[in-house]
Amino acid sequence: MECGPFLPDSLVLEIFLRLPHDAVLRAGLACRQWLAVSRDEFLWRELFYSYYRIPRSVPRHPAAVSWYREFKRLFDCIPCVEVQTLREHHDQVLHLAFSHRGHRFSSCSKDCTVKLWDTERPDGTISLVHSSSMRQFNWGYTQFSQFNADDSLLLVSGVYLGPHQSSSGEIAVISMDNYTLLSRVRNKPYDVFGCWLNETHLISGNLHWIGNMTSCSVLWLNKAFQDIESENVNVVKRLFKIQNINASTIRTVMVAHCRRHDNPDLLLDYEAQSQARAKAQSQTGQEYQPLLFDLGATDSEEEEEEEEDEEHQREMKHQGAMELEIEATVARMMGRAHTKAPDPGLLGPSAPGEGEDKTYLLFTTGSLTYSPHQIGIKRIMPDQMTTCGPVLGEERSSDEFFDSLDHVIDIHGHIIGMGLSPDHRYLYVNSRAWPAGCIISDPMSPPPIAEEIDLHVIDLKSLREERRSLRAHRAFTPNDECFFIFLDVSRDFVASGAEDKHGYIWDRHYNICLARLAHDDVVNSVAFSPADQELLLSASDDSTIKVWRSPRMVRLAQTPARPPRPRKLLSSWLNRNKNATSKSP
Repeated sequence: MECGPFLPDSLVLEIFLRLPHDAVLRAGLACRQWLAVSRDEFLWRELFYSYYRIPRSVPRHPAAVSWYREFKRLFDCIPCVEVQTLREHHDQVLHLAFSHRGHRFSSCSKDCTVKLWDTERPDGTISLVHSSSMRQFNWGYTQFSQFNADDSLLLVSGVYLGPHQSSSGEIAVISMDNYTLLSRVRNKPYDVFGCWLNETHLISGNLHWIGNMTSCSVLWLNKAFQDIESENVNVVKRLFKIQNINASTIRTVMVAHCRRHDNPDLLLDYEAQSQARAKAQSQTGQEYQPLLFDLGATDSEEEEEEEEDEEHQREMKHQGAMELEIEATVARMMGRAHTKAPDPGLLGPSAPGEGEDKTYLLFTTGSLTYSPHQIGIKRIMPDQMTTCGPVLGEERSSDEFFDSLDHVIDIHGHIIGMGLSPDHRYLYVNSRAWPAGCIISDPMSPPPIAEEIDLHVIDLKSLREERRSLRAHRAFTPNDECFFIFLDVSRDFVASGAEDKHGYIWDRHYNICLARLAHDDVVNSVAFSPADQELLLSASDDSTIKVWRSPRMVRLAQTPARPPRPRKLLSSWLNRNKNATSKSP
């Protein structure tokens, strides 16, 4: 269709720049000229930055081919349309985990079951294929699950109710061939959760209290099958033995493989934002405060002298405070004297010919109070990948009773969730911040925590926080009742649950919140399909699992399939032969 008297393209562009994106698309249907202008790259660049409110210092996604398609990707490919609600659980649903192929996922719940679901039905719906109750093993509830690398085994973690109502954790391994239980491993404390190291070995924890606020965390490598092949083959081996002070413990273990660190799916390059931040600093005159905290001494000698009178008054008011302080001091002295010195080269660049196939053990820990506020990192060496060798690991001298941490990152807040990017290059951390400048004088009284949840991004290659925290989600429980909010990361997106009855989705490159996913209660966990990031699941205290797909996938599912065009092979062959015969002399 033609538009009659032509307006100059520049004038049409000026008009389109003042229209919303949907009006621009409709106007492009009027005529060929307007259609051409409605696809202008400059136009969609301006619409992109204004609609999504992204700072112009942020460059376009490195894989994007045009501004129009990038606008459409963020608008049309986000899994934000609810297509199914699964109601087979009868209590709070705590965790979701996809298989690596994406054909199955598992769910854990306060109803003490672990359920397995099929995602490859021809009609596109999700159906329940198996449910296992763990009450027969004296579990209170299931809380976490993870498939091994080849999806043949499922690790299920839960709370085990022992004698006298004492609670610790336990890990079960279930075969995906016939859903039989292969082994059970004690896990203490229960929020260590556990994780796979490789296809046949998993990591669990144990905790030994040395004093009122001092303990020792032992991390064990366990063979999943527990079938003793010979008298000389172990089924367990001690990996690390780490001292905890000030009532802290090791929790939430996970394994990161570094083989793809130099070739990640998405490199979070913030050079442009750094330049913009430096410019803003020069204009405001305020110095930028880095988000990575130094783990040196927290109190100087001068501060200790100034607080001496206040500490004395507190000790007079609280019986036993002096004994606890002495215990903490002695524990620190023991740690320095009996901890193996860290090897600074373990986390550095690889030597020539060594490659980058390193394996890190990540976990939450602390040094100031019992609430988890630090990320601990230990490198797992190749000889530690199996249970072969001495059960207690390499021999130790009395001066190397404990293992040191290879690296620690302070989050300055209560950590309530962690998740790795698919390439294991970036670690995303949910935390609730402490007040700025707060001083912790009593390990049993951590600072108040913010209702806003900060989603930190840590580069595991440089071991530094990569960019400003993502925000939108909230939590309301106090320190002593704080619970885990599981998050998940796909190639382009990151999603998290929240206590405000919503799940949230952000774009990893642009650092913007793209969608809110509504539930009737707290959203505990989210999970992207590794086979299709336009499929997302969310689990809630409302006892449901919701299935979310992108608007694009919903449209494709609703479009009726075109019937195949019949091919008249015989008549076509006869016609060709007839034509050939008529042309021949």
